Amino acid sequence: MYKIRKGEKEDLPRVLELIKELALYEKAPEQVSNTIEMMEVDGFGPNPIYGFFVAVKEATQEIIGISIYYYRYSTWKGKRLYLEDIVVTESERGFGAGKLLFDRTMMKCLEDKCSGMMWQVLDWNEPAINFYKKYGADLDGEWINCNLQADEIQALLS
Repeated sequence: MYKIRKGEKEDLPRVLELIKELALYEKAPEQVSNTIEMMEVDGFGPNPIYGFFVAVKEATQEIIGISIYYYRYSTWKGKRLYLEDIVVTESERGFGAGKLLFDRTMMKCLEDKCSGMMWQVLDWNEPAINFYKKYGADLDGEWINCNLQADEIQALLS
């Protein structure tokens, strides 16, 4: 029903659509400032900083899901694969595409000799939490996420 393959530059318009669909689901559509041009440079330029897989519906050849990942370094654990987002379009959820994407991403973790895989999930996203619990994932509620936007950093350093 679905085929999982490595993402290609030509997939980026659909990838950005799915990112925006996720942002809407997470009640933050106004937060998406990424562009296809930025994704081209960041994923396919001279120093790619992320990779992705796509789930293609075999009957229509439509991209219905994505898994976007990058690498991070843990001072305690070494090289880790970070799953930034896994998205399956709403009409295709529950038919196995998410599992195939997650499994392929875990395989990438092992192929690249990472010490493990990490990701975040919103505390109210029960379907996702239940999905990850099926894998026996450690859902750590202890850490607090922190961030600063570039304009905020500029103001602080000025």
